[in-house]
Amino acid sequence: MSTEDLNIDFFTIANEQVPEKGTVLISEPFLSDTYFRRSVVYLTENGKEGSIGFVLNKALEMRVSDVIEDFPEGDFLVSLGGPVSTDTIHYLHTMGDLIPGSILVKDGIFWGGDFDEIKKLAKERQIKKDSLRFFLGYSGWSPGQLDDEMKENAWLIGDIPSGLIMEAKDSGFWNKALKRFKNKYRVWANFPEDPSLN
Repeated sequence: MSTEDLNIDFFTIANEQVPEKGTVLISEPFLSDTYFRRSVVYLTENGKEGSIGFVLNKALEMRVSDVIEDFPEGDFLVSLGGPVSTDTIHYLHTMGDLIPGSILVKDGIFWGGDFDEIKKLAKERQIKKDSLRFFLGYSGWSPGQLDDEMKENAWLIGDIPSGLIMEAKDSGFWNKALKRFKNKYRVWANFPEDPSLN
């Protein structure tokens, strides 16, 4: 039996999905980029103009009130969304029409909307902890750039439940996301970050 029959070429990614808004990009185990090493990126846009997403599993040790002066004190932590415009804040939420101007991404996950309304609801303590996530910066790809990275086997495409999108803040989420797969990519979760330590 050949290795082709066994399907043990762990580093050639044969994606069964295409990148589209609402899917996640899971980085291959040894991607060296600082921002994207062992990351899970939620795509909020993918089209002719390029792609936009947010790294889900790179929590920062700060709250929104540390970043935005007049934001009410609370439990809203900030994650690093990606390497683009790291002086800007972005947000995903599950509050839909409560936040005017929100864009539906998929399955009850919304992107952006009226920030003054978010501040008002936060001040009134009307927002549940796991219904709103903040990000410093975002992940962006120019037209064709993400396709090129896919050809270089940098990303595995997948779906994860919307509840996990809002909860997945710790670095261990990369492993958890991979363990949801029922194929050869699942073993990536067991690979050491530094192959020389194996």
